[in-house]
Amino acid sequence: MKKWAYYFFLLLLSLSACSSDSEKGEETKKVAVVISTLNNPWFVVLAESAAENARKLGYEAKIFDSQNNPATESDNFENLIASGFDAILFNPTDADGSIVNILKAQKARVPVFCMDREVNADDAATSQVLSDNYSGCVEIGIEFVKALDGKGKYVELLGLVGDNNTWARSGGFHTVVDEFPELIMVAQQNADFDRNRAMEVMETILQAQPDINAVFCGNDAMAMGAFQALQAIGKADQVKIFGFDGAADVIEKIGEGKIVATGMQYPKVMAETAAQYAHEYFNGRRIFPQRVPVEVEMVNAANVKNYQ
Repeated sequence: MKKWAYYFFLLLLSLSACSSDSEKGEETKKVAVVISTLNNPWFVVLAESAAENARKLGYEAKIFDSQNNPATESDNFENLIASGFDAILFNPTDADGSIVNILKAQKARVPVFCMDREVNADDAATSQVLSDNYSGCVEIGIEFVKALDGKGKYVELLGLVGDNNTWARSGGFHTVVDEFPELIMVAQQNADFDRNRAMEVMETILQAQPDINAVFCGNDAMAMGAFQALQAIGKADQVKIFGFDGAADVIEKIGEGKIVATGMQYPKVMAETAAQYAHEYFNGRRIFPQRVPVEVEMVNAANVKNYQ
């Protein structure tokens, strides 16, 4: 090969490589939205808001449903990492069990931004955007004491045992309520943040404790399940129900005087913040706050019109 032809050949190779690198750099980045369950309207809002915000920022987005199953969540992570997703907006199924999945993404250099539910690690997720569950339920506890005038028998329905939100909400509530010895908890049982499960649990509890005065539920889906169980035996007007989330159906029931109060979370704020953080990561930012609290507001009969 003549010398000029050899250099021409090298030039073509160089241009081809540059073109390939340019095309790769211009590929639209992909954002995965992994949600604990889509069997709850509140989480549907969180998922769709996260995906919508990612798309507005110019990225592809796909929602993965873990069905409240750690094994399904693990499969979702393996699939999205193998498929070349560039960031994950994540709502974990378990505060401890989900850490291993985040570490898989970390090893693949895929940033993970938790939304609403946290994991028990400070070196796994890139950042965690979380509702201030504890403080929100302190407010619910104060409203609970006022509504019952500091005395009566009550039931508590807990969420998922492996979710820190379950214990943050319960802890905030009991910080207040346990100061009133005439408020007696006659049953405490988990109903997994699920409406149907809560209805079944409440039906069983009512057989043993038919004369309760109130129910505190760790989320609004369970509050609606408890309401259905009480309604079925004609006691929905006699038992005061409290929830947490700010779901539309509970807001409606507060307006009708059938549920006393809930804690208004802001899934759209959490979703928007997580998507914005992913965008900033793509543009070179690497230092993020580990936990970002999002304020919770109490909704009751006095202010419900502001939320309807």
